[in-house]
Amino acid sequence: MGREQNKILIVTQPTRLEELRQKFNTIAQAKFYVECLGADFEDYLYEDDRYRRSLEEVHAAAEAVARVQVVPRGFLPNLLLGDRDVVIALGRDGLVANTMKYLRGQQLLGVNPDPERWDGRLLPFRPGDLRRVLPQVLGGRRESRTVTMARAETRDGQVLYAANDFFLGIRDHRSARYEITHRGKREYQCSSGIIVSTGLGMTGWHASVMAQVRGMARSLGVALPREPGMDWADRRLRFCVREPYPSRTTGIDIVCGEIGEGEELILRSDMARDGVLFSDGVLDDAIAFSSGLEVRITVAGRQGRLVI
Repeated sequence: MGREQNKILIVTQPTRLEELRQKFNTIAQAKFYVECLGADFEDYLYEDDRYRRSLEEVHAAAEAVARVQVVPRGFLPNLLLGDRDVVIALGRDGLVANTMKYLRGQQLLGVNPDPERWDGRLLPFRPGDLRRVLPQVLGGRRESRTVTMARAETRDGQVLYAANDFFLGIRDHRSARYEITHRGKREYQCSSGIIVSTGLGMTGWHASVMAQVRGMARSLGVALPREPGMDWADRRLRFCVREPYPSRTTGIDIVCGEIGEGEELILRSDMARDGVLFSDGVLDDAIAFSSGLEVRITVAGRQGRLVI
């Protein structure tokens, strides 16, 4: 296919400097604020400059082989893509997951704009790699890994996907109250919320919860077996309840488990306000989980494709 038949979208995220400029209107005001707190403003400038130079390099490589559109992260929910379009996420690991959940099988490349600053588990490429890699991707000569995603659907028809994980709970640090049903068992709970993770998300929020569990077990002299791993393509999910509270009316029997293909985790809210369901750490694109609302979480039919 020729250049005009190819389309590449570059998804960007704001640097810390951009976020400060949005808050304080000018760079001078942002500098005054940061330096009054004793922080190094030069690092903000360096990070921003490095990101802009990376974007220029990625844009030039993409423009050589395709039509190019640059999309800020905030516009992801409104993306309109063709089946053969290629998407580049230029930023941290979280941007890759945030982008993937809005795609419908399009190939996604994670590009690390600042390897000295970010490890980039989902960022196998650097800007300089794309002159070589993009023609391979467009020509179908580059492999990709399949990523299983999670799907949440409410009784009133709202749908949300997750590449890493879902969080269901309350917006602040108050306790969430809800009814949980898993594999025929039902329980009323009060907790800090529920995390549902994909295989891709097992090293994210889920890992931090399990680290706490293991640390507490060690302090009690208990050795826990290693948790079985999950591949990114595994057609199952894992959930865990954070800090479940036992009482006369709330139980702690359903605190973790798996959701296999064809199974579902059902949750019904008992929160008059501030209940929320969001995915991959993006609170801006969330479902209000208020009293009476029921949500069913399943393995998604939609899958991600991460170029390697």
